[in-house]
Parts: sequence; structure tokens; C-alpha cells
Amino acid sequence: MSYASETRRRRTFAIISHPDAGKTTLTEKLLLFSGAIQIAGAVKGRKASRHATSDWMEIEKQRGISVASSVMQMVYRDCVINLLDTPGHKDFSEDTYRVLTAVDSALMVIDAANGVEAQTRRLIEVCRQRDTPIITFVNKMDREVRDPLDIMDEVERELGMPCCPITWPVGQGKSFGGIINLRTKSMTVFQPGSEKRPQDFETIPLSDADNLRARFGQAFDDALESMELAVGASAEWDHDAFLKGKLTPVFFGSGVNNFGVMEVLDAVVDMSPPPGPRVAYTEVNRNREEKIIQPEDESFSGVVFKVQANMDANHRDRIAFVRVASGKYTPGMKLKVQRTGKELRPTSVVTFMSQRREAVEEAYAGDIIGFTTHGGVQLGDTITDGASLQFTGLPFFAPEMFMTVVLKNPLRTKQLQQGLAQLGEEGAIQVFKPDMGGNMLLGAVGQLQFEVVQHRLRTEYDCDVRLEGCQYTGARWISANTPEELRQFCDAYPQRMAHDAANALAYLCTSPYDVRLAQERFPKIHFHPLREHAGLALDSSH
Repeated sequence: MSYASETRRRRTFAIISHPDAGKTTLTEKLLLFSGAIQIAGAVKGRKASRHATSDWMEIEKQRGISVASSVMQMVYRDCVINLLDTPGHKDFSEDTYRVLTAVDSALMVIDAANGVEAQTRRLIEVCRQRDTPIITFVNKMDREVRDPLDIMDEVERELGMPCCPITWPVGQGKSFGGIINLRTKSMTVFQPGSEKRPQDFETIPLSDADNLRARFGQAFDDALESMELAVGASAEWDHDAFLKGKLTPVFFGSGVNNFGVMEVLDAVVDMSPPPGPRVAYTEVNRNREEKIIQPEDESFSGVVFKVQANMDANHRDRIAFVRVASGKYTPGMKLKVQRTGKELRPTSVVTFMSQRREAVEEAYAGDIIGFTTHGGVQLGDTITDGASLQFTGLPFFAPEMFMTVVLKNPLRTKQLQQGLAQLGEEGAIQVFKPDMGGNMLLGAVGQLQFEVVQHRLRTEYDCDVRLEGCQYTGARWISANTPEELRQFCDAYPQRMAHDAANALAYLCTSPYDVRLAQERFPKIHFHPLREHAGLALDSSH
């Protein structure tokens, strides 16, 4: 039995961008046009009563930014689309990084006034490492923006890959007239307004050039000229090159005004790849063997790429987000967590429509499903219906900032430990417990992570904590070839040893030279800047 016909219908992609490029608004519009939601909420700052569907955490509503990645499923043109919205803010880039391991393609949103910004570069890097195909959407054309040729040129330089324009803008800002579709050889006329549906926009064929000139004057001729230049200078459309992550199609539009969004939705269906094979490892007679898992395989397997605690304030549940890699999920299946060998009995299994969750009837490769559990599942866990497999590729980065946690009311110690254990498993923050005892340490990639954890400890676990600076500036996970070597090292630096949430041993550093000196003194110890979530396979570069 093969599930190929179902897996071919699946498209799983993430939206990536710099903060404020309009990513969450575009997510809303894609949902609106697929018929998944009736009314779209734009992100309008703090006071808007209707918040965007994908931003549900209190702190997100206060700040108008996405902190946790959210998942939404919709059906459009007989395709099941799984869309993952990612936090744009760099302080949450780890979460985004992990989300990108669960998708088959990415939609990159660029603010037409600002071009490619810092955070987008980091995300591109991640996509490039994995050869993830990228669709580019240049947003906010209804504002005063840069010349489209300039933007194209910058995207090419920054991405390190050729662009192929699929639509082209006529005018910009106040004089923004619409977009020319290079494939259908027609122009869709722009009208402002967030209530506009795709069918409300007028489309005129390019062959009716006199009419278009009469309406848009010089702007139309200029657009034709720059479009010819762009087409002449850019690569031909090559679907295979796009699938290999070597070419990006470029679309222009205005998310807030529902303009140019439909073209992007169609591109996701027509261009993006369905789920592909994934590499896993199996143990055969104590030897690790590589095994390729095909999406249409009969047996069920999936990987946990995100754990979210307390999505529902009334129930202290935790949801493990699982990307299905093969087979079919049906309710009541017997599932096993590979790391522990224990049976997984979720209280409920859901698909997501952002805040709305629905019970899963069936799920295939490419789908994202949520298992509600009360613990026992961590990031990077592989879940199967029996076969012993382990997927890899979900990294943790060594933190660059540290704070000490001081509890204001010592009677709440138990709640604090529980809160930190859960937030550590979720990957919201890295928690280190010094071997010598003393206060717990929090490690993060960005300052905002500390603020979110402090807020969540207070609201979800009723723990008021103070975060204080400490002397540590970095950490490295350590391993050795023999237990003896490791023990010698630990005895030499007892003050610097700590264990993280997964019980992996780490060496805390106070300056960049620490690692170098320790390395010289103990050449046989391996220092790792990355560790895998699953099973602690450590990356051995220094």
C-alpha cells in the first residue's frame, strides 16, 4: 500500500523575513484566500482588538511581534497546504531554525523599501545549507519604495542565487498601478483596500497596450522597459534549479491590500515540491546504519521539531509539534518515542488552524500534527509506529548570553524547577544547572528571550524571578573518548561544569580564550558549539 497520491497533494512551507516586512499579514491573507478564515486581522500595533490569527501568546499581542512559530493548515486547489509562520525577531532565530528543518520550501518576504535585511540573511543561510527552495515576495509596493531592478539585484547578491521575475510592478507608492504577470502576459490593476478579493481586481491583457497606456501613461512604458531589462538580465525559469535551491522566482505585491497574494498562493501549489525522502539512522547489531525514508512508505514516522507548553492557559498541557515524514497517522495508533523506547499515549492529537485545533482524522507525510502530552517528549525526538529509526538535523546552538535566576519567593522553588524544565525542553531558553550547586543559569541567543521567559514564569508558573548578570559569556558541550579523560577535565574545572536540560555536560566560559586555554591543557577533550537535540550527537568543530 502506498500513500503517494496523498503525499503528492501536500505542500509544507515556512514564511521567513526580517521583522516588520509584513510576514504575519501575508500569512493571514493566504489563509483568507484559501477560504480558511473569513476575516483577516492585520498586525496594527498594540491596541487593535482583532489580533492576527497566528499570534496567540499574551506577550505577542502586547508587542505586535511573533514570538513562537505557529502552524496553519488549509486546503486550496485540492492541495493540503501546511504553512508555518516563524518569528522574525533575531532573538528567536533558534525556533525559526528548527522550523526550517520541518518544511520543504520557504517563502521569503522582503520589504520593498528596505530590501534584504540582517535577519533575512541568517535565515537564507539556513535554507542554503539545506538547499531549501525559496519563493520571493516583494511586499509593500503601495508605498514609496526602491526601484524593482535594484531590489532584484540585491536579492541576487545576498542570496547568492539568480532571480527570475514572475510578476513585475507598474509604478509604486501613490502611483502604483498594478502588476504585470509575465506568464499570462496580462496586467492586474491595483485598487487599495483590505477587503478586496482576487476576483475583484481587474485584469487586462498586455495586447491591449493602448488602453493600458491611456490609463497608466508613462508609468506603464517605464515598467515595460525595466521589465525587459530585468528579463534580459535574469535567468530563465528553470523548475529543477528552483527545486535544488539554485533559483528563486520573484513576485511583487501589497499584502495589506490583498494584492499579488493570489499569485503567490498559486506558486506554492504549482512550484513548491511535495514532501521528499528523509535520512534516518537505524541500529543494526549495534552499528549505526543510514536509511532513506520515503514519504509514501507504509510505516508511520515523524520528528518533533517544536514543543510548546501552555498553549491553553486552562490546561497545563504541552504540545509536541510533529512533522510527519512517512506513512499515515490514524487516531488510536500505537506510537513509540525512540529515544526512551516508551509508548506514547497522547491525550489528543490535533491539526492546527492557529488557535483553533481540530482532532486529526488522518495525516500523511508533510503534515504537521500536534500531540498533547504531559512530558516525556523532547525536541528532536523521533516517533514511529514501531520501527526503530532516528532522524537527525535539529541543532541547538551554544548560547551567547547568560543570566542567573534568582527566585523572589524561595517557597516557589518547586514551581521554578518545573517551569524551567518545561521551558528548557521547549527550547525557549537553555537551562544550565551548575554541578557545584547554586542558582540556575539561563543561556540565550538574544535578550528578548530572557524577557519572554521571565514573563512566562510569572504568568504560567506563578514564579516571580529576578534575572541577574553573571560572569559567563559562552558555553561548549564537551565529550571525551574515555570516561577517565572526561573525569580528569571535570576535576580540573569543577566550578565551570554544568548540565543542561537534556543532561548533556557543558563547560561554561568567561571569555573567548577560555576554550583555547582549556583545549591546550586537555588536547583530548572535544568542545562542541552545536549539539543535536536527538540523542546528543555532538558536532565536533571547535
